[in-house]
Amino acid sequence: MVKKDSNSIVFILDDVDVSIANALRRTIISEVPTLAIEEVSFKKNSSSFFDEILSHRLGMVPIKTDLEIFNFKEDCGCKGKGCPSCSLTLSLSKVGPGIVYSDDLISEDAKLMPKKGIPILKLGKGQEIQLEANAVLGKGVTHAKWQPGIASYRYYPQVKITKECNACEACIKTCPTNVFKLSRGKITVKEYDCILCNSCIDVCEYKAIKVKGNNNKFIFRVESTGALTPEEMFNKSCDIIQTKSKVLAELL
Repeated sequence: MVKKDSNSIVFILDDVDVSIANALRRTIISEVPTLAIEEVSFKKNSSSFFDEILSHRLGMVPIKTDLEIFNFKEDCGCKGKGCPSCSLTLSLSKVGPGIVYSDDLISEDAKLMPKKGIPILKLGKGQEIQLEANAVLGKGVTHAKWQPGIASYRYYPQVKITKECNACEACIKTCPTNVFKLSRGKITVKEYDCILCNSCIDVCEYKAIKVKGNNNKFIFRVESTGALTPEEMFNKSCDIIQTKSKVLAELL
């Protein structure tokens, strides 16, 4: 683990090839399920927004998801009729003037709340919104509203200074990420910060710098919308890949 906060993690993924790294990235983005609003029933809407536009905005609000208790509607024991195990009901009621935020959505389950602080629309004086929404589990491959976040990776950089180096400091001056440093008359390298731009190679007259990416080591980043933690996103993607691999092995 290199960096970690409430919404993102950065870690080193080692001893795998690019196909595994890309499989993890694609699975996190498109296969890890989350809750999102799928149906909206309007009781009142005297705002300046059409029902369809407002429904789309509500659908894009991330909702805290618990994958331990929620099922896909089609796989639930209620056979798609809707129950607490496959659907979540939220309500919204507000009179203007003022801005309607995601905080104004009231969930029937206090643990599964929309992410706070997202503006949805502005109500003028006398304008009113009353609605009931239904959120279900889905995947990003179906619609972006179910995408739990983003994932990306880059090759881990390998930077080598050869004996031809005379510490002219040209690489230090040109490097955009300050990878190089002069210490006791020698150039030292902080490989992790290198972005493989090759600027140092271009300015080095003595061809003393060699830069390449490691094909079996990656700097991997996962960032969450707030529906799941970054760790949950990564762990779930591993579970999904393992399950698919077992199915493929059985078919073969």
